[in-house]
Amino acid sequence: MPKNVKRAGALIAVALLLASCSSKPPVSLVTPLPPVAKHPLTVKSSRDSGPMRGVWLATVSRLDWPPVSSVNISNPTTRNVVQKKALTDKLDKLQSLGINTVFFQVKPDGSALWPSQILPWSDTLTGKMGQDPGYDPLQFMLDEAHKRGMKVHAWFNPYRVTVNTKPGTVAELNRSISLNPASVYVLHRDWIRTASDRFVLDPGIPEARDWITSIVAEVVSRYPVDGVQFDDYFYAETPGSTLNDSLTYQKYGSGFNSKADWRRNNTQQLIEQVSRTIKQLNPNVEFGVSPAGVWRNRSHDPLGSETSGAAAYDEAFADTRLWVQKGLLDYIAPQVYWPFSRKAARYDVLAKWWADVVKPTNTRLYIGVALYKVGESSKNEPDWTVNGGVPELKKQLDLNESVPHIDGTILFREDYLNQPQAQEAVNYLRTRWGS
Repeated sequence: MPKNVKRAGALIAVALLLASCSSKPPVSLVTPLPPVAKHPLTVKSSRDSGPMRGVWLATVSRLDWPPVSSVNISNPTTRNVVQKKALTDKLDKLQSLGINTVFFQVKPDGSALWPSQILPWSDTLTGKMGQDPGYDPLQFMLDEAHKRGMKVHAWFNPYRVTVNTKPGTVAELNRSISLNPASVYVLHRDWIRTASDRFVLDPGIPEARDWITSIVAEVVSRYPVDGVQFDDYFYAETPGSTLNDSLTYQKYGSGFNSKADWRRNNTQQLIEQVSRTIKQLNPNVEFGVSPAGVWRNRSHDPLGSETSGAAAYDEAFADTRLWVQKGLLDYIAPQVYWPFSRKAARYDVLAKWWADVVKPTNTRLYIGVALYKVGESSKNEPDWTVNGGVPELKKQLDLNESVPHIDGTILFREDYLNQPQAQEAVNYLRTRWGS
């Protein structure tokens, strides 16, 4: 076994130990833990590198990458050449636009885009779960982005196992029992629930949270990632497909005033232990979350924003404001996906509300901007089509660059830079950010 694999295993074991210990509410969030890295690492500040100009690059359902057609190429060598070229072409374009950070989705569901000892290979690469694509997409992305002077944050969807519950999906999951590693669906069937018509992990099970932490630890200990990000899928439910965690609540929920409070505590415990584990493995790796733009509406909480949209606190059971106040995050990137004119959730109202939240803390604030809406007709948000959406985009970027405590912008998502309806906005970005 290569030395680096042994070391990664040892680090992950330590991370798991830390994670299991922090499944109980910690005595102090600032209590120093035993050092993991052999040599002390100097903590670098991202504030020194200028404003964030980021983009999310999604791999779930091959939304941004790899090209859908590449999966049908039977020759692995040819397929890899096509996938790698598609990625380097994207990075070249992003570099020309002045993008300095890519949020690369490495765990789109219960599978991985790196050779993991915990997760099977993602089927997004070859069309078949568990099939080695013949190269390491995460390492390739890191090499190519860093070569271009761009940072890479490994983007994880923590709880999602699949994007649907179709019979074919279930059959593929069951077949994974022969893989090494197999899917969590067959290894820990008791952790699996259905919500939003998807298979997900039950966030109330401590061992499931420890398992997620070990996955993050594997990446941080093996790869020179610049950051780690969780998206907004914590408790993800729909009215017609709720997460049945009644038995989990009975087992672990004593001492809480409500199931909602217990759920929020579960989410926070995951954030706490992942944050601690990352800092123990490499304090230079930043940890952030990109939650829904609304924490709470003022109609429900006087501390909330003057909005009337779905709230992370009440819908996803994620008390994102508290995570900032507790210093659990290096950055937060709320998805403020509305224009200035959207009364229910005005862009400027939310961006300034978040700026006030981070103001007394050391947490950086990046605003997620709805590139996917630019140039798209909308009855409720017509401003996205006025002059190709450029005036609205300009107003949003102007605000981000003028309000203190807003440290940058992240665009959702990469493939919309290639769509016809967004080209006026893309040209504007090149003029504004490009070199």
